[in-house]
Amino acid sequence: MDFITPVVDDPYIFGQIAVANSLSDVFAMGAKVRTALNIVTYDSCNISKSMLKDILHGGLDKIKEANAILLGGHTIEDIEMKYGLSATGTIHPKKIIRNNTIRPGDKLILTKPLGMGVITTSIKADEASKNAIDKAVFHMRELNKTASEVAINVGVNAMTDVTGFGLLGHLHEMLNENTAINLDFNSIPIIEEALELAKAGFFPGGSFRNEKFCKKYVKLQSNSFPQHKIMLMYDAQTSGGLLLSVPHKKADLLLEKLQLSGLEWVEIIGEVISSKNKKIYIG
Repeated sequence: MDFITPVVDDPYIFGQIAVANSLSDVFAMGAKVRTALNIVTYDSCNISKSMLKDILHGGLDKIKEANAILLGGHTIEDIEMKYGLSATGTIHPKKIIRNNTIRPGDKLILTKPLGMGVITTSIKADEASKNAIDKAVFHMRELNKTASEVAINVGVNAMTDVTGFGLLGHLHEMLNENTAINLDFNSIPIIEEALELAKAGFFPGGSFRNEKFCKKYVKLQSNSFPQHKIMLMYDAQTSGGLLLSVPHKKADLLLEKLQLSGLEWVEIIGEVISSKNKKIYIG
């Protein structure tokens, strides 16, 4: 189950984003979404019934896109609007893809750019440009279904999604006792407009909590990296992409197939190395 507060002003788009975000964990395990229940806390003082209908319409369209069935749901009144799903997925127990089974030599692929956290925060402050909003919306309402299916078809060792813990937080979750990670600082895709917003400090509170928790596991290989771009790696994402750990011999093939499926912005961002220290090196 996952639900969020509004991250954009348009109710229909918010519904789409909330559902894409909710279903991401299912796709991150290599599973197929089967059923969904709406979870709604309704702010009747500020959200009209027409707006609520649009939110649910947006959500339903994404549920259908995921080839799932909406069974119903539950609504309560609250002082803040929230929407999401309780979703059920299925997968053969021997085919579950976990997040901590990376292997030395694997390449790491990120399927969506970073920047959703700072952009949605700047929207609340009325500081986001139309280009920034349009790009963030495009990625946030994109299901991770296609990326998951392509990854399963090619074969990956581990997979997770990038959401509230940020890129570095979810990379830390992927580490096991035999591995460390080398990240290529310049290869990490970031929404261009998010860079200026990051410079201005439009980070959600969760990004700073991520930094506080993860910083001890991260080692910078240079002192010249801009701090605002480093912070974007801690940025709490809404409906971010998938992180794929793929055997190096399959990495180029997987990248090509993801791009051919329409995910033109995907990048190889680093590699897994053999180590006992469970660190993330940024170079």
